[in-house]
Amino acid sequence: MITHDVVVIGGGLSGLRCAIELHERGVDVAIVSKVPLIRSHSGAAQGGINASIGSDDSWESHAFDTVKGSDYLADQDTVEILCKEAPDRVLEMEHWGTNFSRKDDGTIAQRPFGGAGFPRTCYAGDRTGHNILHTLHERILRAGIKVYREWLVTRLVIEDDRCLGFVAMDLLNSELEVFKTKATVLATGGYGRIYQKSTNAIINKGFGISLAYRAGVPLQDMEFVQFHPTTLWGTNILITEGARGEGGYLYNKDHERFMKDYASSSMELAPRDIVARSIQQEIDEGRAFPGGYVHLDITHLGKDLIEERLGGIRQICIDFAGIDPVEEPIPVQPGQHYSMGGISSNKDGATPASGLYAVGECACISVHGANRLGGNSLLDTVVFGRRAGVHAADYVTSLGETSDDPLTQALDSEKTAISEMMGNDGESYSSISEELKRTMQENVGVFREKKELEKAVEDVKKLEARARSLKVRTEAREFNLELLNAIELKGMLDLAHVIALGALVREESRGAHYRTDFLERDDKNWLKHTLAYLTPEGPRLEYKDVNITIFQPQRRTY
Repeated sequence: MITHDVVVIGGGLSGLRCAIELHERGVDVAIVSKVPLIRSHSGAAQGGINASIGSDDSWESHAFDTVKGSDYLADQDTVEILCKEAPDRVLEMEHWGTNFSRKDDGTIAQRPFGGAGFPRTCYAGDRTGHNILHTLHERILRAGIKVYREWLVTRLVIEDDRCLGFVAMDLLNSELEVFKTKATVLATGGYGRIYQKSTNAIINKGFGISLAYRAGVPLQDMEFVQFHPTTLWGTNILITEGARGEGGYLYNKDHERFMKDYASSSMELAPRDIVARSIQQEIDEGRAFPGGYVHLDITHLGKDLIEERLGGIRQICIDFAGIDPVEEPIPVQPGQHYSMGGISSNKDGATPASGLYAVGECACISVHGANRLGGNSLLDTVVFGRRAGVHAADYVTSLGETSDDPLTQALDSEKTAISEMMGNDGESYSSISEELKRTMQENVGVFREKKELEKAVEDVKKLEARARSLKVRTEAREFNLELLNAIELKGMLDLAHVIALGALVREESRGAHYRTDFLERDDKNWLKHTLAYLTPEGPRLEYKDVNITIFQPQRRTY
């Protein structure tokens, strides 16, 4: 049995920022990560991090843009926290060593992003997440925080609504071990790989979210899935919103800047949900290029600016599409990008289970509502990662010892469950996984309607039934990736069921959830959060009110 006061599960930005805060407050903290820390998906974030540090900007303006962008589903008390704390967190990252791009006067440069009233997105070229991740990783090394690298957490242990720890597998040898904690922080990222077309790394399967769900913690607002408008056609690698923030244009096959027909004031800098739907409509109605893409043109920006501010994007296009965006436009299409929903948690990352916290993309603290603005996700990680660290440090100081029995029982149960998965006569994870991705892509995508969503729910139920006879043929102990994928597949099915059912039941269009059979936002019936609880029959849905403080809902136009 391994013992720490607090263990952070996940090595991305929110997890690292939380662990640093805990360490600085004298807590015995460790990190468990499925991959080496600098391989976390946070490093793929390109465009920037929002903060109202400009002389003509304010936290109130940032908050209004965020709430409006969320289609009024964000909890406004948490949005206020996000926006008020943003300047301090960005300056903290700067003082810790993040290499932000600069204006001529030496201050942090900011670029326009979609849905923002001010150019408030601070950036480090087009590698902002990469820069912040390395800044925090260096601080982890300097602090000497213990890291359990390449471990997979397979089960949370919650007894009497209190989290006592978890069971995890060392991927080096497939051995299971139990971790005893006073508090556990989930910072495991999103679930993009339940879709065929996603900007997410292949590690992003949402398994941390399903761990909480299977342990009895509710999931919130899972039907709200963000599709990024501009992913590289063919590979779906992210092409940052910063390309449009720097002045890039979107064209259809007739060389028309079609955004004039969808968001005439904001054009390419409308919020992501609007731009993604606009591109998808151009594709669906035959105005895109053969194969299903439009052009993102940055050639007019010139080689010097592209090299300075979008050098990573240029390299991606050269390496993965064989084109140089200095000379020709980039072929782009929408792709799944971000999870607005997640584990239900409050302004300090605390979940309904005492001692269990959730932060970052795996959490739904509800600052993003029905649609996240670009630049707010990196901000979310450092603001609420820190806050969870503060709260968890206070929480663990008041706790006494607990029994080891529930932990050892969970370990024995998990060993039995995994041993029963081994064998040759059964379903393969790969075929189930591919069918899951296909049904989610085809039926729970940018545009949604009743029959397709009903089909998705039924398809997922059938796949869940098949997964009960899942077998792992590979007997290797060292890095048995077939076993890893088989374990995570059941969590992917959990999340897909919740997403599809929540989308089917929510009969309105709001933010990223767009129903072609219910075209209008319905505040009378649907200005509320969805909560999903696991039952033997599948998800049970409940609802709770949105916290509205300053900004009354109004029609969302750009």
